[in-house]
Amino acid sequence: MLKLTTRIHYSVKALLDLSLQPAGTAASVQAICKRQSLPAPYLEKLLIELRRGGIVCSSRGAQGGYSLARSPQEISLAQILEAVGETLSPILETEPQAAQVEDWVTYSLWFRLNLKLTEALEKISLEDLYYDARSWQASQGEESNFIV
Repeated sequence: MLKLTTRIHYSVKALLDLSLQPAGTAASVQAICKRQSLPAPYLEKLLIELRRGGIVCSSRGAQGGYSLARSPQEISLAQILEAVGETLSPILETEPQAAQVEDWVTYSLWFRLNLKLTEALEKISLEDLYYDARSWQASQGEESNFIV
């Protein structure tokens, strides 16, 4: 089973939390951290990266905070990973020597798997993740309180 990094996990939790905010409403870092049990300093850094990546926007002031820059169905998991500097690329980064046939087979396999994985990550939206989490929560008999 693939284990998500803390950066990906916290980013997705925060973004799902933001997806629950009414349109035009920003959420403070502290509010997100309290609802999702996340460490504030770490989340602040991730939100800055997500802002630079065009995933969230920020506003200052008493009613300031963060909100999604686009609708959840327009934000892909691939975009989230890219914004926080994560990749699921295969370990093989350089092409093998021409004489090493078995290395080429391995390289080709990982290259093809990476293409398929990238395609899949581009097709999974934040909205999809939200509905997956809601469905799982409903199947567990959880209350309507939504904590990712």
